[in-house]
Amino acid sequence: MSSKKNKDNLFIDFFKFFAFIPLIIFSLYPNNSNAVKAGLEFQWAQEDNFKQLRWFQKDNKKSARNKIFLFLRSSDRKTGLIKLNLKVPNKFISKIKEKKVSFCEVQIGGFEKTTKCLKNLPVKVELDSKNKSIDIFPLSPIPSGKEDYAIVLKVVNPNRGGLYQFHSFGQSSGNIPVSFYLGSWTLNMQSQ
Repeated sequence: MSSKKNKDNLFIDFFKFFAFIPLIIFSLYPNNSNAVKAGLEFQWAQEDNFKQLRWFQKDNKKSARNKIFLFLRSSDRKTGLIKLNLKVPNKFISKIKEKKVSFCEVQIGGFEKTTKCLKNLPVKVELDSKNKSIDIFPLSPIPSGKEDYAIVLKVVNPNRGGLYQFHSFGQSSGNIPVSFYLGSWTLNMQSQ
C-alpha cells in the first residue's frame, strides 16, 4: 500500500512540475509593451459596393502625433491612376497640411518586417478644407502593377476618439479618364 501511495505522490509531484513550467517560461519572457493590439473592425451599414482597404498607424491615442499609412495594394487598383481623391470625415478635427501629405511605394509590414516607405513619389497635393478632401496628382501615372503604394498622413490625432472612415476615389489613366470608388479605410482612435 505504501508503494501505491508513493506512486500517487510521485505522479502528483510530476504533474505539478509540468503544470508550472509554462508559468516560469512566460514570467522570464520579456514583456513587450508595444505589442500589437488586435481588434474587431465592423461597418454599420455594410453594402455590396463598400470595399474595405488596409491601413496602418503609428499611434492611435488622442492628441498624439501620428503617421498614418493608407494602403493602395496592387489588388485594390485595376487600372493606372492619374489622380487620387481622399474624403476626410467631418468629425476628424485635425489640421492637415499639404507638406505633411505624401505618396510613396510602400513595404507593408507584418510579423517579420515593418511598414515603411521604399520610395517617395513626386506628387502635387491640393487641400480643400471646405469640403474636407485631399486631391493627389502624381507627376507620372500610378501603374496597375504589382507594387503597393500608400498615402502617408502626418497629423496630430483628434481630441475625440472613435471610428473615422476615409473614402478614396481614383481617376483612371487612358483616353477617357473615369473617376471611380477605390475603397474606404476605417481608422480607430482611442478615447483615453
